Amino acid sequence: MRQSGAAHVTVTLKWGIRVVHDVKAEPGLSFGARIKAILIGSSGNLVEWYDFYVYAAFSLYFAKAFFPEGNQTAQLLNTAAIFAVGFLMRPIGAWLFGRMADRHGRRISLTLSVLLMCFGSAMIAVTPVYSTIGVAAPVILLVARMIQGLSLGGEYGTSATYLSEMATSRHRGFYSSFQYVTLIGGQLTAMLVLIILQKLVLTPAELEAWGWRIPFVIGALLSLVAFLMRRDLVETESFARARRHEGSLRALFQHPREVAIVIGLTLGGTLAFYTYTTYMQKFLVNTSGFSKDTATVISAAALLVYMLMQPLVGALSDVVGRRPVLIAFGVLGTLCTVPLLMVLQTTRDPLHAFFIIVVGLAIVSCYTAINAIVKAELFPTSVRALGVGLPYALTVALFGGTAEWVALWLKQAGHETFFYWYVSGCIALSLIVYATMRDTRDRSAID
Repeated sequence: MRQSGAAHVTVTLKWGIRVVHDVKAEPGLSFGARIKAILIGSSGNLVEWYDFYVYAAFSLYFAKAFFPEGNQTAQLLNTAAIFAVGFLMRPIGAWLFGRMADRHGRRISLTLSVLLMCFGSAMIAVTPVYSTIGVAAPVILLVARMIQGLSLGGEYGTSATYLSEMATSRHRGFYSSFQYVTLIGGQLTAMLVLIILQKLVLTPAELEAWGWRIPFVIGALLSLVAFLMRRDLVETESFARARRHEGSLRALFQHPREVAIVIGLTLGGTLAFYTYTTYMQKFLVNTSGFSKDTATVISAAALLVYMLMQPLVGALSDVVGRRPVLIAFGVLGTLCTVPLLMVLQTTRDPLHAFFIIVVGLAIVSCYTAINAIVKAELFPTSVRALGVGLPYALTVALFGGTAEWVALWLKQAGHETFFYWYVSGCIALSLIVYATMRDTRDRSAID
């Protein structure tokens, strides 16, 4: 071990892997060491989200491979349903890995979650198509997405906890915003891989025939790299100093108000986030009428701007507080969602579409840049990873993961605009929570 005198814990997992790791953090980490730990911790987050979102980015191409012949909306509806099932596994992953992080350390949880993601991506990369093995193809796809959902459910809570505990108290909003910088970076990387394959490497026919497998192979390899990097992560001082390491549901539900706040503040934010990110590429193709290539470029450009917004909003929250920033999202999201999507529905100009999406994402930034740190500041160290991850994952499974499916179902039913009001209404519910909760910057459980 790199740290002399550290306490060691042996964790025996159900599948027989034994992991020995230290749970004592380096005392008085230097600025450089702290930044290095934050970058490594968040880089693994990028890889995990790349793996998860490659599915959404490439579903326009592989939908035909896994499902019987049908119209495009029906095939996309099937892939969206499996996308949603992946989200249903996230609460289980949040419980499993959050419990591990609170009992045995943040590092061990982060390391094993990214390894599990590698396995899920590899499964999708090698699965035969529907015409070859019939119904077994979508079944294997479903299992792979369940594994990825399990992994991602553990990643969010533990990653948010790790970054918030590694950050200095005056700049927690800024540093923790890098969770969404890397999360969006994962989405953006998936988009860039798609653009490169579309424009420079493969024809549309080749992409639909076999080229969609390439990004899943890349994701599996990147996950292995992240696993190797995370093995050397230093544990957080907050975990090492904690007198108790509980990580149980009983301990978590001793904080019912905090659990309710996490659910409430996540509700509108996660629905808006998935509407303007994962669903937007399909919206541009299926509703606005852009080509697949053009929709990908518009989405990627908007995501790049969105990614750069996160540290700015995070730093702003360190100055003005978390609550005013969340309220800004609630008010603007409630008032602007329906008009923005109504205009985007009818636009045929790529530049116009780009600016509309950027405006929507700028509003959503007031939630995404700081939601992780707000949740981490609500809970004590002994249940922080579980408290951040589990209620968040439950809410995302019900609202974020189903956003695409609900939107496509309403479109197929001939009532697409109902979805716009649905998003706006959920944001309004979250606004009530933002207006009544405490400002966690000034009263943080981390301190």
